[in-house]
Amino acid sequence: MQLTAPANSTATNHADVKPTGRRDADGMAVASFILGLVGLLVLNVFLGPIAIALAGVALWRGTARRGRAFLGLGLGIADLLVLVAFMQLDSTVSWSF
Repeated sequence: MQLTAPANSTATNHADVKPTGRRDADGMAVASFILGLVGLLVLNVFLGPIAIALAGVALWRGTARRGRAFLGLGLGIADLLVLVAFMQLDSTVSWSF
């Protein structure tokens, strides 16, 4: 099982082959969106920065899913803002229900 495409591809139709960096960037954009969304509910102190970093790398690599990457970036920032708001209300580093 290979995680990335080999350097010398043997595909006959090159129109169907996407560059590995673009495919990885698309996956990062989707992962950023999902982690940012889940981070609004749980573990926002960890998932927020990860979502921000993944979105930044996906945008830097030129993802075809720019909307997902921007949503992941926005949700990652929202995760941190939610954390700060609850920290101000509870006067603690973490928050609970």
